[in-house]
Amino acid sequence: MKGLGRTIWHLLALLSVKVVTLSLLFLVCLSLTYSIVHDVFTDSDTGFDTRMFAFADRFASPGMTRFMHYISFLGSDEYLIVLPALIVLIFSFYKGLRWHSLRVLLISFISSILNQLLKLYFERPRPPLTPVIVSGLSFPSGHAMIGGVFHGLLIYIVITTVQSKLWRWLLSILLTMVVLLVGFSRIYLRVHYATDVVAGYTMGMIWLMISLYILSVIEKIYLTKYK
Repeated sequence: MKGLGRTIWHLLALLSVKVVTLSLLFLVCLSLTYSIVHDVFTDSDTGFDTRMFAFADRFASPGMTRFMHYISFLGSDEYLIVLPALIVLIFSFYKGLRWHSLRVLLISFISSILNQLLKLYFERPRPPLTPVIVSGLSFPSGHAMIGGVFHGLLIYIVITTVQSKLWRWLLSILLTMVVLLVGFSRIYLRVHYATDVVAGYTMGMIWLMISLYILSVIEKIYLTKYK
């Protein structure tokens, strides 16, 4: 009985740590989002954007520009339409992954709609004198928000399904690097302000946590009712 009680206590402790960590992350994302929106649209503070453009210019070269274009593709509409659809198709063939296919389908699709609605609400123009021909509004960055949600969701799937600790770490680090590099590529190419990118990350994280929670509740209700 003592061993069972100790095990239950450890599980509760781990659960509490997880809940506290996610709650803090959620609050941090909310706080950062509010701070960015206030700085950009109320105070018209462009200091952070200016510093980040200057920082990106330190790495400027023809080779780096070509590399940044390749990296930027990993957050493009073409990539974020084809790859999620392919993953949904593959996951649908495996019973244990079908809930994940639903997550990928719904979360990715709705994040695209949310991003467009947010762009229309804030109506921030693109940075002036951008060397890349690009249309649409700037805030928040779709590459950062939609790409961050999609790759963040893949990290969640990796953590919850991959048994090998080594592969969990390697894949999670790789996906995290993709998200960060895509965001940096948008600043480097001057198609987004740094605040667009950071807001895209924070808004995407907020949506990802909310959607995963809602879908997990729906999953538990479904399993309780039909299993």
